[in-house]
Amino acid sequence: MKLVHQLFVCLHAVMALLFALVSLGLLGVAASKGWSLWALGWGEDATLHWVEVMGVLAAAVVALQISQTVVEEEVVRDASIAGPTRVRRFLSRFLVVVVVALAIEALIATFKGQEAPQNLLYPAALMAGVGFMLLGWGMFVHLNRSAEELEPEAMEAAKSEDGEVSQDR
Repeated sequence: MKLVHQLFVCLHAVMALLFALVSLGLLGVAASKGWSLWALGWGEDATLHWVEVMGVLAAAVVALQISQTVVEEEVVRDASIAGPTRVRRFLSRFLVVVVVALAIEALIATFKGQEAPQNLLYPAALMAGVGFMLLGWGMFVHLNRSAEELEPEAMEAAKSEDGEVSQDR
């Protein structure tokens, strides 16, 4: 069973490395696009293109944050996320990244849809979805707090591991 567990840790490490490499690739794409925009000057559509560069950068941040979360939670800590404290922390880290990425996507779609108002339905629906995600996440955190009070030892274990992880850096 220990061998299977080590296999999963190795697979998580490989996936985290792939997410980091994708992040670097997206950073290169954003830098290339930004440099060509800078060199071409500030035309009429410059704002839209700069917002697109920002979207690619946001995607790079999402990939890097997912990589960091996987490394810290599955490789370094090597802890099960069965307790409410672990679930809340893991979901919170993940949802922050997803909400920011979707909000930036909605911003990009809003800039693209300004020429034709009928194209603004998608960005509006996307922003409404982001709002519902934030609402659901807030409710989850609020309701999860009472479950954490039933397991104070799990919160202490998570805090002690936080100290260990930050000392390793």
